[in-house]
This record gives sequence, C-alpha cells and structure tokens, in this order.
Amino acid sequence: MAFQTPVTAEEILGAIHQKQYLLPAIQREFVWNPDQIRRLFDSLMRGYPMGSFLLWKVDPETAKTYTFYNFLTHYHERDDPYANKATVPAGSGITAVLDGQQRLTALNIAIYGSHAEKKKYAWWTSPDAFPKKRLYINLEADAEENDLGLRYDLRFLTDADAKPQDGQPDRWYRVGAVLDLDNAGPALYGELTKRSLDLSTPACFQRLYDLYKAVREQKPINYYLEQTQDPNKVLDIFVRVNSGGTTLSYSDLLLSMATNQWRHLDAREEVRKLVQELNTSGSSSFSFSKDVVLKTALMVAGVDLRFQVSNFTESNMHKVEASWGTTRAALIRAVALIGTFGFSERTLTAASVVVPLAYYLAKHEVSDSYVTSGADAKDRMTVRQWITRSLVKRGIWGSGLDSLLGRIRQAIDQQPGYGFPVAEIEKEMTALGKSLSFEPAEIDELLELKYGGQRTFPVLALLYPGLDLAKQFHEDHIFPRSRFTRTKLRIAGIAEDAIDDYLSRFDLLPNLQLLGGVPNVEKQAKLPADWLERAFAVQAEQATYVQANDLHDLPSDMSGFVEFYERRKARMRDRLTTALGVTP
Repeated sequence: MAFQTPVTAEEILGAIHQKQYLLPAIQREFVWNPDQIRRLFDSLMRGYPMGSFLLWKVDPETAKTYTFYNFLTHYHERDDPYANKATVPAGSGITAVLDGQQRLTALNIAIYGSHAEKKKYAWWTSPDAFPKKRLYINLEADAEENDLGLRYDLRFLTDADAKPQDGQPDRWYRVGAVLDLDNAGPALYGELTKRSLDLSTPACFQRLYDLYKAVREQKPINYYLEQTQDPNKVLDIFVRVNSGGTTLSYSDLLLSMATNQWRHLDAREEVRKLVQELNTSGSSSFSFSKDVVLKTALMVAGVDLRFQVSNFTESNMHKVEASWGTTRAALIRAVALIGTFGFSERTLTAASVVVPLAYYLAKHEVSDSYVTSGADAKDRMTVRQWITRSLVKRGIWGSGLDSLLGRIRQAIDQQPGYGFPVAEIEKEMTALGKSLSFEPAEIDELLELKYGGQRTFPVLALLYPGLDLAKQFHEDHIFPRSRFTRTKLRIAGIAEDAIDDYLSRFDLLPNLQLLGGVPNVEKQAKLPADWLERAFAVQAEQATYVQANDLHDLPSDMSGFVEFYERRKARMRDRLTTALGVTP
C-alpha cells in the first residue's frame, strides 16, 4: 500500500465524472446531511486537512467479478437517494474508493450536484415537498456566529432563492460555477463586477479567490493506493478502516459482507429496493430502515440475530440469500397489514414490531389474501391487538431486542398448527421482563396522553377497535382546539377562575377521537353536538356513533366541557381496564 501524490478537489472530481473512480458494492449508502456538507466545504476553503483516503486499484480481470457504483451527484431523499450501478467496459480496470466515499460524495454534490430533502411538515407524496437546492456562497459577507463554526456563509438554496432582489447586488454564488472561471485574476474581477458587488474593499474578491484556490489550486486529497487483487484482503481492509468509529454501523457492515458473499443476488440492490418499496408503495408512508430489513432476513433465515462481525459468516450469508424471496414477500405483506391497522410513519413508534410479524407470516407461508380475507379476520385482530399493546407498553422494543426476537421466534416455531400464538409469545416476553400486563397506575398515565404523542394513536385504536383503520383516520379534538384560547373562552362565558381547567384538559386523551380524513375536514371548528346533528341524518346512526366513541351527554356549548371531559375519562378508564386486562 503506497502513499500517492496529493491532488486537487477539481482533479479527483473530474476523474469521478470520467468514471475512473467508482464505489465498490461493499460501500454503504450516502448518509451525510446538508450541514455536514457545508462544514466540510468550509474546512476545504480554510485550508484545513481533509484526512486521508484509501483507494483500490482494480485490474480488468478482477473488475469483471465485482459490482461497482457511480458516485451520487443529485441527491433526492425520495426519488433518488442512492448511487446507481456503474458499467465497467470490458477489458478496463478502475480505481475503487474503500475509505472516503462520504467526503468525496459530499464534495461532488457541493460542486457538481444538488440536494433535495423533504420540507418539514410537507406530505411525502407532494410534488413540492423536496425542493432542489445547490450549494451557494455569500460573496458579500462571512457567516454570522453559528453552531457549525462556519467562517464562510455557505448555504443550500434553490436557484430562485439565490436570485437577487431588484436593484440589489447578486451576492449568492453557486460554488460549482468556480470551475467555469478562466483564471484567478481578471476572471474573478469580471465576475464580481457583473454581480454589482463592492470592489472598494478586498473582502468580496478574497472570498471568491478562497473558493477558487480551495477547489482548483490546493491539493488536500491525500490518499493511499492498495493494489492487491485478493478479495478477502480487500474486505478485511474495508472492515478495519470502516468499523473503528461511527462511520460504519453493524447493519452497514452486514450489508457490505452480504454483498460480497451472496452468490446469485446483489444484496445491496435487493435491500435498497425493498426499503423503498416498504416505505412508499402502500396507502401509508413509513420510514423503515435497512436495519429492520436485515434483522428480518436473519430471523427468517434461522440464524443468530445479533449484528456482530462473528455472525456474518459465509454460511450464514448463504442462508440469508436462500431465504431472501420468503423474507421479501413476508415483509411486504407485514407492512401492508400494519397499514390496514391504521399505522403510518408518524404513529408506528417502533419499527421493529414488523420483524416478528413478518416472521410469523413467513413461517406459515401465508398469501396476499391474508391481509384482507374474511377467513383470517380473527387472526388479524389478534395480531393487531398484540402489536398495539406492545406499542402502548413502555420499554418493549428498546434494549434487549435480539433476545426478545429470539424468544418470539422460538414461540412461533413451537406453535402447532395455524394461528398467531399470542399467549406463548407473551409468556416468553414476560420471562425477559417485557410483560404486556398493565397496572392501574399505567391506565392513569395513558389517560393523560397528549394530542400527537407517540402512544396516543395506538391507545385510541385500542380503545375503539370497531373502526376500520384501513381507511385514513386522524387524531381529532372533540371540542376544537381553536376554541381554547383565553380570549375565546371569555367570550364563550367561561368564568376567569375556570379557564385554566379548560386549558389544561383540551389537548389530552379524553378530548380526542379518531376521525376519518374527510369528516375531520368537514368538522373543523364546529362544536361536537352541532357537528353530530349535521353529520348523521339518521338518528340510529348517530346513536351508534355516540355509543362506539363514548360521546354521551355532549353539551351544546363550551360551558359543559369539563364535566363532559371527566365523564368520558371515566368511561375510557373502564374501556382500557378491560382491553388491557387490568385488575382494579
């Protein structure tokens, strides 16, 4: 392994775009966020060391037996989060990056590419949820004091946001445009003049020159070149340089080793495609990670569930590959089933719950019809209640996950015949100190859950199991939250000394229900009694709805809210006590 002559950022990125440098399949996905990219680029402009890189010279004969990937240039969190496969021409060798791909991809996105991540609160499916942004530098001023410690004002902006307002200097310069400048002298002055920037002080010129120098003149890319063609030695080097810190998680390592050891399938492609399908293909969006997929694959394959290097043997990886088709089908059905239970990315608070469910479906070789068939309705209800209770109970899906999954696998394996073995599973869970039994004090705690809380949706689903949660439901305030301001409560005639009682209750569980998406929009700020009269033309249907959702004795105005709240709270306590099997 020899140390090579350092090169500029322009030179190495140019080689990347000429497909001279590629990523081996054992590399993980790009995981850096925009702030990490900004900080790296700030360090580059300040002349700080970037650390060393490790490259692998792959001969043409060796290159034929491996899968390689191009560097990611235009990152899109939903549509294009992964690097694509590279085509290596027959008879050609390449250079593969063993260590440093996160830094090089970050520079590539900063200079050649763009970054699009979901806007906060935007819908995943919205076409405007992922604005395309490129890295710009403010030539007019340095960064204000900031947590990242940036000197230069570097920001990811849309091209529209970077445009100057009428009559203002054009201060935002796209950093990639520095590659278009002919030189570091007149070309820079010409660019600044064109942008109407102040040339009476050297500050603007200095920032643009610092950018030019960082990308095109300085040589911060120091790298070692490994030339062995022994795949085992290359994998050992990769593991050693990537598992010493936080740069490589155990699931990343497993995926890397699976990619190297699977005989017929490309593990990386299979896992990434399945993760995308699980998260986006159904009516509900989720955020399952490759960790969940890989843990399920280990469980279905019947091997040790721990993410430890000693477990990633060639024998185990072949078992995982052999059962991959079963794993994939079971996970797709499990996620579809969880969607019919009403869960989504926001309300499924422990993604690991899908692992034992997928194993149960795989073990019994169920078909797609299981998700909706009448013959399986009773079994689905048993599964739904167990999943919901496990999400409501604290501490189930946290520490000790491998031991828990191992015990659940054992209980499912030992169950004769068909049917979700809930009693046997809960017995094994209790033995691990993860009992699903509840105490009266826990019921009181659940009744104090807030709107939008992690456990609020599963508790409401547990309270009112008759709802068809396969349809879209929202947590809804029975008495609209918009009416709970001090001003509005005074206007409604609420006594001053009672207002705090109203404000302390309106956001808690007894004032919440699960309401279908369309009815929720129609209800808006209407008082519940008024909405019920409008929503149900037939009195019998209204009575059924009231009974099913504990909406008895609804007052016609805000004055009766506290009394209604306390009565519904008592009814909900009785329901939860029964549903959770609590002994009063």
